[in-house]
Amino acid sequence: MTTDAALAADEAGPIPSPLANPAPAGRWPHRHLLDVDVLTPDQLDLVMHTTETMTEILARPIPKVPALRGWGVTNLFYEASTRTRVSFEVAAKNLSADVVNVTASASSVTKGESLIDTIRTLEALGARLLVIRHATAGAPNLAAEHFGGSVLNAGDGAHAHPTQALLDLYTMQTHLEGGSVAGRKVVILGDVLHSRVARSNLWSLTAAGADVWVCGPATLLRGFDAWAAAGVGGSRRFTVTSDLGAALREADVVMALRIQKERMASGLLPSLREYAARFGLTRERVALAKPGALVMHPGPMNEGVEIAADVAAGGQSVITDQVANGVAVRMAVLYLLSGARAVGA
Repeated sequence: MTTDAALAADEAGPIPSPLANPAPAGRWPHRHLLDVDVLTPDQLDLVMHTTETMTEILARPIPKVPALRGWGVTNLFYEASTRTRVSFEVAAKNLSADVVNVTASASSVTKGESLIDTIRTLEALGARLLVIRHATAGAPNLAAEHFGGSVLNAGDGAHAHPTQALLDLYTMQTHLEGGSVAGRKVVILGDVLHSRVARSNLWSLTAAGADVWVCGPATLLRGFDAWAAAGVGGSRRFTVTSDLGAALREADVVMALRIQKERMASGLLPSLREYAARFGLTRERVALAKPGALVMHPGPMNEGVEIAADVAAGGQSVITDQVANGVAVRMAVLYLLSGARAVGA
């Protein structure tokens, strides 16, 4: 059964739990998605293929299918968010799930309730898929230890943001000639030190065969040389540099990162003005990359700091596509985690 056929199987009722009906071996074996480092190249391809189907569904006059009818999806957000929270909500509703949104500021967390108690309460109230964003790295992993369903990490501290990495990969593949990042030079520029997006992208992009360069002030690259050697090294192509010209030269994709002032200790940057002068992505600097190189940003943007307004809105920018693709990617991941049959299974 194809993914599209399975999604259209309205009369079959709710899709079984992945615990009761696991995905075929070698296809989608994961109960949770806490980061992309667990995904093999074949599993990345499966996510991309399933996302294509979801993109087709979103192009229909009524972009809704019954794949998660009867499923409780709870979005538990301990951090403020617009793009991620809204796209998860839209994605779950497009799959006909019963969606509940919980923010820490409007929950019993303000009264001292622990994360574990909150998780148990939400499960008792019917949550089967839990989407969690938290300021503390590792919080989704803790939730996964105490939740009987599936946990999807929507961003934790400076650790990981798996669905952002997947939508970034999908956006690159849909815009690059040949539909692949293999052998392509991808530059991640800016506040790499505090970026969960950068960390997850390093795993997914190098697994897909990209030549990844991370660039920024030396103070915002601490530890990445060691990670390149010990964590993502080996056969994967990963370069760390503060030489902006070398990084941008012949790049196929340039992704600027937000300067995360809220996470940054004093002394890491002299000033935002100096950062913008030395590392801000301007039209002149984009011109160092290949003609037509993609310009990306995971948002939210500090225009005039890490990226110039005319670059963000320019013809090479695919930033709006990143946002739109987030819905299809999150539909795909929710669908796969639910235990639905994989494409071609």
